[in-house]
Amino acid sequence: MKSRLLGGITALVLAVIGTLMLVNYVSGADVRAQASLNPVNVVVVETSVPAGTTAEELKSHVRIRSIPSTAKAPDALSSLADSAGLVTSVDLQPGEQLLSSRLIDPAKQVTPGAVQVPAGLQEVTVLLPPESVVGGTLRAGDLVGIFVTQADPAKPDTSATQLIFDKVLVTAVQQAPPSNEQTAQGTSAIPSGSTFVTFARNSTDSAKIILSARTGNIWLTKQTAKTPASPRTPVSTAGIFQ
Repeated sequence: MKSRLLGGITALVLAVIGTLMLVNYVSGADVRAQASLNPVNVVVVETSVPAGTTAEELKSHVRIRSIPSTAKAPDALSSLADSAGLVTSVDLQPGEQLLSSRLIDPAKQVTPGAVQVPAGLQEVTVLLPPESVVGGTLRAGDLVGIFVTQADPAKPDTSATQLIFDKVLVTAVQQAPPSNEQTAQGTSAIPSGSTFVTFARNSTDSAKIILSARTGNIWLTKQTAKTPASPRTPVSTAGIFQ
């Protein structure tokens, strides 16, 4: 009886020792495997971060993780040590590596959804309905043609439409969020609400745009850099069918 009990205890001890040896071997294998991948530290985003967040505020949204060097992005940061005074240039999403290009000087920050104004120009904004802004599909950086419709002072019943500017740079677009309505595949919901569209133009052209918005109607067409220059020929209500 004693021999069987001793045999059982011996077997149990050997099993425990074997388990511990196996665990140690597996742990060592993991360490050896990780070492062979040349692990490096990177800053990884843990929670969503809005654009404009300071590096100091960013610390609570990120974590330092060790990953294989082959998985590290070329300009991924390994710490926030040298990021004091910088802000995020775009929204950051959980799981992404923090790139050095995502942190910029606040003085160089551009409002999300906007583009830089070319030297020598200024910005002017008009409020337009969805149908006048290519169905609400305009984005900052697009080029547009600006058409203006006005009534003839001498003939109140006659209106004319004319292209006044080609390839005007759109620097910002402010509109309501897109509708969540379900639509057929390949289609989008009809936009609702008006849109603020900002253009980059010189002072004289800006004055013409402002006056057109005050006394007439503005309609935009989407253009590209290769869109040919259009004639400035007005089309009146009397000449539509000519």
